[in-house]
Amino acid sequence: MCVLLAMAVGSGCAAGSGQAPGGAGATGKAGASGSAAAPPHGRERGSSGSPGSSGAPGSSASSASSASPASSASSGAPGREARKEKGGEGDRKDSAGNGGDRGKGERGGNRERAGEKVAAAEARAKRLKKIQAARAVAAKRWGLAQTPLPAPPPPGKKPRVTTRKGFEVDRHKGLPPVFTTVPTKQKVVFLTIDDGAEKDPELLRMMSELRIPYSAFLSDYVVRDDYGYFEKMQGRGVSLHNHTLTHPYLPALPYAKQKAEICGQQTRMEKRFGKRPRLFRPPYGSYNRDTLRAAASCGVKAVPLWAAEAFPDHMEWREWDRDLHPGDIILTHFRGKAEWKGSMPDMIRHVMKVVTAKGYAVARLEDYV
Repeated sequence: MCVLLAMAVGSGCAAGSGQAPGGAGATGKAGASGSAAAPPHGRERGSSGSPGSSGAPGSSASSASSASPASSASSGAPGREARKEKGGEGDRKDSAGNGGDRGKGERGGNRERAGEKVAAAEARAKRLKKIQAARAVAAKRWGLAQTPLPAPPPPGKKPRVTTRKGFEVDRHKGLPPVFTTVPTKQKVVFLTIDDGAEKDPELLRMMSELRIPYSAFLSDYVVRDDYGYFEKMQGRGVSLHNHTLTHPYLPALPYAKQKAEICGQQTRMEKRFGKRPRLFRPPYGSYNRDTLRAAASCGVKAVPLWAAEAFPDHMEWREWDRDLHPGDIILTHFRGKAEWKGSMPDMIRHVMKVVTAKGYAVARLEDYV
């Protein structure tokens, strides 16, 4: 009997030898006791992956053994699970640690970039302070009422310039925009000087010492006698643009002659000054569709006109309120005492008195258009 029972329940025979044979309760106790007393056997069965040795009815004891917490604890398999779980926690901790390292690295990088921005801002402020101090000295030397205000940094992206309402031509789409003001909220205006008849060396010195930016729109018939003057101007950072070859009233000319005037000056300026202008101003501010078509055909991208005009003794205004506005373009000319009540430095003194008193700085047109 013991042999048969041993075959059925394994080591339970030794534990249950003092009990009445064949009792169900005895068999259950033997199974539990045997399982607790023989963990190697339980581990072996657990490691085999089979909950019972056969389909015999006696295998119910071993099934109970495998299902019970005591048996599971002694089987060794949950130990591996525990170790696995522990390892998983370690992996998670390592992962969290790596994430923390990355987070620390990112924070460190952000702090470094922020520090660089602060250092750059401080350097710019220091440089601007130095420039303004030099401008203050120059302003006194040139007789300006106030030191010109510093222009803010130019926009990272240039504003989109469109044709001013009422300045369109028939079927204007695709042609260069015509405008008097650049769209910006910054308190800046732009100074532009036309034709090139007067070549006052004092103007070059004055504008360089005061660090006032300006743009020149040149007509070849009045600059050809001294290209060198405008080369010096260009060497000091001034952008040179197109104002036609001979300064005609363009709307009176057919398309071919308008193109010859505009594109001929493009070619002449490229030859003399090394660049083909992107900006064009028609003489007298007069144009028609043929003017804009001709300008576009030879590389012109925009047609800036003006919102105000400066003279040595007064200002003339296009706008009804007779005032400056952010982004306004100011026109003046290369003229002198032969035609004006004053010199070009006199004109600069007057226009800067108006601009600065109204809280505006002069900015570089090409940074915005």
